[in-house]
Amino acid sequence: MPMLNLIIFNAMKLKRIQLIFLFLGLIIHFNALPYSDPGKNADARASINWKVTSYDFGKIEQNIPVTIEFEFENNSLVPLIINYVRPTCGCTVADYPKEPVQPGKSSRITINYNARNLGHFTKSVIVSSNASEGDTQLVITGEVIKD
Repeated sequence: MPMLNLIIFNAMKLKRIQLIFLFLGLIIHFNALPYSDPGKNADARASINWKVTSYDFGKIEQNIPVTIEFEFENNSLVPLIINYVRPTCGCTVADYPKEPVQPGKSSRITINYNARNLGHFTKSVIVSSNASEGDTQLVITGEVIKD
């Protein structure tokens, strides 16, 4: 009987040691994880604020190109990077800032439409950036009439 008590006592002692090491390991593991402040991360993403995202030229004369500038502001705490600006057809050309737009600063995207084809038109330009809002679609409309 004393031998059985000794075995049980040693087994319980071993279990306690294992539990102590388990808790120490968990404490070390969770202290090693990076700290993430949700409020701080929300502010660390770029954001873009457009004045307008569509424009109607109304009636324009054939073969006379028209231009519009879409203004935007970086209202975040990190630089805004325009990755690309892609017109949906060859009759539209876009120019955009190649350098990052710093926090609190404004910039613009210029869109030129060639106005060669008669009739009503609706053209769009896709703007891709690091903004949390995702891609933006800028739309121009109008009607090309004979001069």
